This record gives sequence, structure tokens and C-alpha cells, in this order.
Amino acid sequence: MTIRVWDYLPEYEEEQADILDAVRTVFESGQLILGESVRGFEREFAAYHGVDHCVGVDNGTNAVKLGLRALGIGPGDEVITVSNTAAPTVVAIDDVGAVPVFVDVREDDYLMDTDQVAAAVTPRTKALLPVHLYGQCVDMAPLRQIADRHGLVILEDCAQAHGARRNGRLAGTMGDAAAFSFYPTKVLGAYGDGGAVVTSDADVDRNLRRLRYYGMEDVYYVVATPGYNSRLDEVQAEILRRKLGRLDKYTAQRRAVAERYFDGLGDLAEAGDLVLPATTEGNEHVYYVFVVRHPRRDEIIERLRHHGISLNISYPWPVHTMTGFQHLGYARGALPTTERLADEIFSLPMYPSLPRERQDRVIDTLREVLATL
Repeated sequence: MTIRVWDYLPEYEEEQADILDAVRTVFESGQLILGESVRGFEREFAAYHGVDHCVGVDNGTNAVKLGLRALGIGPGDEVITVSNTAAPTVVAIDDVGAVPVFVDVREDDYLMDTDQVAAAVTPRTKALLPVHLYGQCVDMAPLRQIADRHGLVILEDCAQAHGARRNGRLAGTMGDAAAFSFYPTKVLGAYGDGGAVVTSDADVDRNLRRLRYYGMEDVYYVVATPGYNSRLDEVQAEILRRKLGRLDKYTAQRRAVAERYFDGLGDLAEAGDLVLPATTEGNEHVYYVFVVRHPRRDEIIERLRHHGISLNISYPWPVHTMTGFQHLGYARGALPTTERLADEIFSLPMYPSLPRERQDRVIDTLREVLATL
């Protein structure tokens, strides 16, 4: 049996009745677009975060894009972010006509190095876009100080951090707005694409609702500001409503899986044979992925593949090195920590319903491979 890095089927088997009932509820509702399921999920997701507004959109990339536009970011504006992220973060910046400006990440937790942000601010800087990566939060306090000093807005990218907290505050509640993805692999995942933006700013909320619906306000066919067709699907919204009630359970299960990895591999970390994830002080990690490091990463992945174990790399190519972003002018070596990590990091199988026996096989096989390198 191949062990996949992520698998929804065990969870679906357990939750099948509720998932299928969610589909039936929508199909029998009489409204398939922007109905009660979307409205209900928006209310409940906002309430979970203790914010005033949530606007459901069709995917996480558009959550970032519409979030930026709703905050007033557009052509020529600079947005400070990181290159150690999924490319959609930067694609969204580019898509609104803004210019991504990269700072490096920290060696220990792989998150934005906030000490580098102040020096990256220019007269054209209009926004900070921290990425809460792998399941834990960027230190937002210094970013808030920088934003207030320079009159900048903050859009949090929370695609990998549903339910994560920093000093007791949930990811998504520390900026001016926050973008979420509900891609199936996420901590809170749909059964297809989906996304949302949360905010407590009434003007941002109003902008978002207009932008996701062609730019129309109140009356269909009347465009106030050109927008998009970017609506969260009713079926996905109803599934997400059901799963939102289990989000804390999912994070507890992920932490239990992480603890078994720490127990099974901790001695290798102490011996310097493998680098395990580090949780930054003040953070409550939700382990969207369980990222480890080794200088012979590629060989390890190949050897585990021969044992029927699939691993993943998040991410093997920093965004600033990609052909599509060469116009930004970042040469190799510009972000040394990001580039070094890209050669060493890889992810072990991680999902709430990962069976213990499969995880034991991953641990035992990885130990065997490392012992023979």
C-alpha cells in the first residue's frame, strides 16, 4: 500500500453521512448560488474568528487578489512579502498590478524575517503581506508597528494556518484583512476549491462583496467598479459549515500526529541527523504540513518512494527564482535562507485521519534510510 502525503478518503469514510447530507441540503434548497449556505458559513466563520465580516470567494488565490484590491492596492504599489510561499500568493499581487518585494525568512521557523521589513519599505510601499506558513503565525507585532508608522495596510495570508494562534490571537485577526484558502488539503478543507476574506472593516467588506460579483452593487447588470466572478459555491460552503464545527478537533488530531513524529524521530534531531519543525514562542502550531530538513533531501525522498511512501516539498523553487518572476530582478543569492531551505526541506505525511500504523511505517522507514545514508 502506498502511503500518500495527504489523503481525504479516511476522513470521508468517517464523515460521509454528514458530507452527503450537506450536498442534499443545497440541492433541495432551491438556491444554488450565494444562498443560505454561503451566508451561513460567512456568519459562522466570522464568528469563529471574532471579526465582523467574512466574504466567501471561489479560491484562495482570489481571496488574496480581492483582499488586496479591497484594501486599495493596485498598479505600481509595492507589497512586501516572502518568496518561501506557494506561488499563488505572489501571482495575486502581480494580478492586481502591484509589485512584490521579497524579504528573507528565518532559519528556525521558515517564517517572514520581520527584522528585514523596515529596510524594504519605500515611498511606493502600500501593503505588508505576511504568510502564516506551514501552520504557525508570523510575529505580527513588529509588522503592525511598521504599518502604523508608514500608513500601510496588512493582508494576512492564512491559507495554511486555520485555527493557529499567536499569543492567543487567531491567525487572520491581526491585520486589516486576511485571506483563507479552503483547498481540500487545508486544515479546513472543502471538497473542491474555495476561499474567503475576513475583516472588521465595513468598507473593505463592501468592496469585497462588489468585487466578487462582477463589480455590481445591489442591482444586477449595474457595475460600480469592474470586478470578477469569484463566488464561493453553495455546496462547498455547506460542507465547510459542517466541517467548521470540527476544526478544533482536526487541529487536535494534527497535533497528535505531530507528537508521534517528535516521539519517533526526536533522537535523530538531537543527533543532528534530521531537523524537525520548531514552534516559535507564543505560537500554537496546527501542523498544516510537517516540514523537516536534511541536506540529502532528494535522495531520501527517492528511497522512501521505493518503499511506497510519498513525500512532498513545500516549496522546491522559491518564487523569486521562477521564470515568471524574473522581471523582478532578484538574482540567485538574494534571499540566501529561502534558497538554502528550498534544497533541504520536505514534508512527511500529515492529515488528521492518518492511521497510526501508516505513520509508524513512515517513521521506521525514514529511520532505516537515514541510518544507511
